[in-house]
Amino acid sequence: MILSKLSKLVVIGVGLIGGSFALALRRADLVNYVVGIGRSRENMRQALELGIIDEYSNDIVAALSGADLVLLAAPVKQTARIMQQIAPHLENYAVISDVGSTKLGVVEVARTYLDKHINRFIPAHPIAGIEFNGAKAAFAELFQNKRVVLTPLQENDQHAVDYVEALWQRCGAKISSMSPEQHDQMLAVISHLPHMLAFSLMQHIQTQSLSLSNGDPLEMLQLAGTSLEGMTRIAASSPEMWRDICLENKAALLAQIEAYQQELSILQAMLSKSDGESLQKLFLEAHTLKKKWMVSRNKT
Repeated sequence: MILSKLSKLVVIGVGLIGGSFALALRRADLVNYVVGIGRSRENMRQALELGIIDEYSNDIVAALSGADLVLLAAPVKQTARIMQQIAPHLENYAVISDVGSTKLGVVEVARTYLDKHINRFIPAHPIAGIEFNGAKAAFAELFQNKRVVLTPLQENDQHAVDYVEALWQRCGAKISSMSPEQHDQMLAVISHLPHMLAFSLMQHIQTQSLSLSNGDPLEMLQLAGTSLEGMTRIAASSPEMWRDICLENKAALLAQIEAYQQELSILQAMLSKSDGESLQKLFLEAHTLKKKWMVSRNKT
């Protein structure tokens, strides 16, 4: 697809994802002018100083005037309010997309508030996060060889879907497409549950330090190696963002927590019985899947 250059991109929420998207499009020479909208004036100033945006504004009408593409990159709980605010001021030709880690809730509020613009709202989720946030964390290469999931709607204009897909590809991403329902169920397993486990593991260490190290978790953590560091890296992610994601995907996540508790019960039973053979078999199956995953990632 031959891509026309964006005259004006509006990014609502210029953090890691929104900022990196703007930088990647700049690098690809696909945008002339970028306007940022956000709650933190300090973050907006940083985005301006870093060359992510050309200006920042809280004037929705002026910001959206002439915008070809509007990217919603704020926490998912803010989506309904933002859509309600921007809907009356969108250009008829504007394409709207988001980067939310959940999709069913986003689609529901889009159908409520975007109304006549729903055919040009293309839900998306770039799976490219790191544990840092804010404009200062953004970089143009973030999406290189990373997955971006599109969850097109039956109302969507195909040209708008193709355009959003092509933009992400020019950012270096690989595209997957699925329904919003499938997205939320799969991400509950491979992303949302792991984040909850990382946060809860750090909380467990905090709690256990009361009896094991006189209430000082850092005393225990000084003994930790790279295994714990790797398992809990994502616990450094934004608490606000992950609170919203977990609540938005509550039903699917509760089902996965229950399923995982059953897995832990199986492990507990094996350990109680000193069943080394079953433990090794389980560990080997997990080890084999991990190795296959590593090989498949290296091939892509």
